[in-house]
Amino acid sequence: MASFFKANEIARTAVDIERKGRAFYLCLEENARSDETRELFRFLAAEEGRHEGIFQALLDRLGDIELPAWATGEEYGMYIQGLIESHALFSDPEAESRMAAMADEREAIRMAMGFEKDTLLFFVEMEAFVPDREKGAVRECIKEEQLHLARLQRMYSKL
Repeated sequence: MASFFKANEIARTAVDIERKGRAFYLCLEENARSDETRELFRFLAAEEGRHEGIFQALLDRLGDIELPAWATGEEYGMYIQGLIESHALFSDPEAESRMAAMADEREAIRMAMGFEKDTLLFFVEMEAFVPDREKGAVRECIKEEQLHLARLQRMYSKL
């Protein structure tokens, strides 16, 4: 298990999540069958790219800030590691090949909803790790991830 001792290690994981999320949505966009779904995936790819920039800037500002003592306990560390390892884009080695072969847009949207839910949960936990002055950036991304999930749900309901 990877151990996190610095807040920037958590921020680096957020950058990785957003980078993989952007690639995920670009792949779904490329394989979408309808213009409406393609546009939704294009929008979400752009949002993930923007979030990657937000978290990269956060990472640059954090430096070597230590995590709070409560966050370095073994049990909590296992929980955070579990969040990362079970994240839709980190836990499924076949995800990319499944995306490329995905013929059902409902399945693609369900997969995207899982990605957004996993990301949202990680960001909610991440907020506790960053200094108060940085919490606003994390909260902004949390709110936007909630909106992404709602938008995906609306599209799913329409199909």
